[in-house]
Amino acid sequence: PLKFVVAGRCSTTPARAGIMTLPHSTVQTPVFMPVGTQGTLKGVTVDQLETLGCQLMLGNTYHLGLRPGPELLNEAGGLHTFMGWNRSLLTDSGGFQMVSLLALAEITEDGVKFRSAHDGREMLLTPEKSMEVQNAIGADIMMQLDDVVSSLTTGPRVEEAMHRSIRWLDRCIKAHAKPAQQNLFAIIQGGLDPDLRSACVDAMVARGTPGYAIGGLSGGEEKTKFWRVVAQCCRLLPPDKPRYLMGVGYALDMVVCVALGVDMFDCVFPTRTARFGTALVPTGQLALRHRSFAEDFRPVDADCPCYTCRNYTRAYLHSIVGHEAVACQLLSVHNVAYQLTLMTRTRNSILENRFPAFVRDFVRTLHPRGDVPAWAAEALASVGIDIADLVAPAAPAAEQPAEQVVEVVDGGMQT
Repeated sequence: PLKFVVAGRCSTTPARAGIMTLPHSTVQTPVFMPVGTQGTLKGVTVDQLETLGCQLMLGNTYHLGLRPGPELLNEAGGLHTFMGWNRSLLTDSGGFQMVSLLALAEITEDGVKFRSAHDGREMLLTPEKSMEVQNAIGADIMMQLDDVVSSLTTGPRVEEAMHRSIRWLDRCIKAHAKPAQQNLFAIIQGGLDPDLRSACVDAMVARGTPGYAIGGLSGGEEKTKFWRVVAQCCRLLPPDKPRYLMGVGYALDMVVCVALGVDMFDCVFPTRTARFGTALVPTGQLALRHRSFAEDFRPVDADCPCYTCRNYTRAYLHSIVGHEAVACQLLSVHNVAYQLTLMTRTRNSILENRFPAFVRDFVRTLHPRGDVPAWAAEALASVGIDIADLVAPAAPAAEQPAEQVVEVVDGGMQT
């Protein structure tokens, strides 16, 4: 049911533009996938998502398995019908909750025993149960249940989790009831250990799943280690199947990882940061709560075609952020639009064979003062994009400006 075609490749880097055909939609890659944990994107309707051009969004098996539960989803005809979404869905297996809800979980070879964060009841999530719930959800792409450990974990637990993830993949494949309608992706584990990552790739590629995810990252590890794992996995994974980097959604991270060969991304960041009154823009982030926006009658982003930017000003949003619920919706619409547009622009630059120039322009706009993270420059240099001339020497601490922050620029601050 999944067909993946590489429509264009960068002549300098491993970046590629693909066309992924799924049962409910055709998805152009590289792609950012908004996260609708409970079958809804916080503050955004499915009609708004369709208007933004979103073709693929996420749901979470752990949360949907607890509420509304697989029985009701089966009765409703699957999550697509239940939530009124006619395009593609990807469901996480629930494995990530092993890390995020570890205090509530007990991990054994059988699976993961959870205490529900909703009502306190126990739930045993096994590979078989994960497949049962995901089959009931009816997602176009479903993820195997993997043994997830924090990216900061070291020692034998990392190797144990990697081998268990391989065994659980075999159980997921056996339990998968609808392989002709739903596509099961394997998840590469192995922490920050290159040998474990390589062994995991070899074992999981041998299973021949329709696509592969790079898991176990974006958990606080050093970015110098993060990008090396991503690059290694992309080099080893099959060139004719999609590569999904789980839980990554910052603009700089996505652009760099596209250069390394990644096709798919997801993150709660765009909608979560919207709830705090922050808008994503090419120069970084606008903290619209700040008083400097009180009389700023420009749109959030003059080049953004979303509903929010076409109809409202920064001053209006400043006046309602933190006071009116609609502010969350308006900023969520814009932030998702920003992420989707960024990936569309990235894709177009690959197809037109100008990706390295696009990356340089993107970095120059995001970091006009030259405060480019060293890991990003290092990662891009590894695939032939030299941005050394865009990186300024770090100023001594005494020379840093002390004014109040107005704009947060992708990890740095601009006043």
